[in-house]
Amino acid sequence: MSALKNKNLNSRTIGVFDSGLGGLSVLRALFEKLPNYSYFYLGDTARVPYGDRSPETIFEYTIAAVEFLFKRGCQLVIIACNTASSQALRRLQQEWLTKNYPNRRVLGVIRPLVEAVAASNKNHLGIIGTTATINSQAYSQELKILKPNLKIEVKATPLLVPLIEEGRLDTPETRLILEDYLKPLKTAGIDSLVLACTHYPYLQNLIKELLGPEVLIYNSGEIIADSLALYLKRHPELNLEAKNPEHRFYVSDAPASFAAQGEKFLGQPLKNLELVNL
Repeated sequence: MSALKNKNLNSRTIGVFDSGLGGLSVLRALFEKLPNYSYFYLGDTARVPYGDRSPETIFEYTIAAVEFLFKRGCQLVIIACNTASSQALRRLQQEWLTKNYPNRRVLGVIRPLVEAVAASNKNHLGIIGTTATINSQAYSQELKILKPNLKIEVKATPLLVPLIEEGRLDTPETRLILEDYLKPLKTAGIDSLVLACTHYPYLQNLIKELLGPEVLIYNSGEIIADSLALYLKRHPELNLEAKNPEHRFYVSDAPASFAAQGEKFLGQPLKNLELVNL
């Protein structure tokens, strides 16, 4: 674990974890929707992307990240990574959390999006995500239970996370790759799209342009923030609201690059950024 000393830790902090920059799209929405809370963000930039890793490796990485945030005082951690949510969340909750941290909470990002899709009047959904997320069938399986008549098209889009991490959001190469990924979904006639990776909202404008204005794109950050607001309302015993909110950022590699790109994605300076070992 990190050599950092555990000092001045806020026991009411909410942790947000992602493999890299993607979770900042969720954090930005949390800042807007739930500003009176302290957030510690962890980006595992040394091992991004997770999408081509084995389920066991993803599980091990996720445990390391969640435990890191717990040891820094976080009472609740949001796994703001679809790959980790699809491959590790349920096992982590059922096996590891109850044994090691029974009084802490860990939430994922898939269920809020699934519920939003199920509540809509759309009937032909496209899903794009990392290879691991798509192969897990996490979205498809849950949606078939909640909305059995929904027609679903899925597409693994493994090249997008590295492009986004490099800040290549609207280059000719990114446009060509994205156009190729979206072509079969557009041909199939989807009327809505889930961006099953928290990195992908940074490409939302380009995706909207390529698919057309008639296709609904679910805003994962807003949906997750709304879901957390309801969760906190249902669990007042957590008592996580802070009088003086504090935000910290941790990365496992390349802090300068993370800060440069992260400030663009978050829309504000990244203060209290530290390099750590996981």
